[in-house]
Amino acid sequence: MVRLVTRGCFTQDYAKGLVGAPEDREPAVRKLIEGAGGKLLSFYFTTGDADFLLISEANDSEIILGALLAAISAGTITNVSTNRAFTGAEFKAVAEKASKAVSLYRAPGKS
Repeated sequence: MVRLVTRGCFTQDYAKGLVGAPEDREPAVRKLIEGAGGKLLSFYFTTGDADFLLISEANDSEIILGALLAAISAGTITNVSTNRAFTGAEFKAVAEKASKAVSLYRAPGKS
C-alpha cells in the first residue's frame, strides 16, 4: 500500500459555497477517494499555508492522483501538493537500498 499526504488551498468559490451552505466535507472527500479505489485515513481543515490536509492510501499512487485530479478539475481547490509517506520500516528498506548503491555514485568533479 502507498500512503499519500495531500495539502491544498480553497478558491474563493469553495469558500463562498461552504459559507453559503455549511457542511462537513469529509463524507464528500471519502466518497471520492474510496470510489476511486483508495482509502481515506484522515481529513483535516488546517490553518497556515494550506487549507486542508488529507492522508490516503491505495495499491498505487495513480488511484489517489486520479481522484485528486478530478477534484482539482472542479476549480474549487488549488495549490495541491501530494507527497508519499513512508513508515519507519519502509524507509529503512529505502536506506538499505541506498547503502548498497552508494559505491556506484560519483559526485561531480570527483574521479
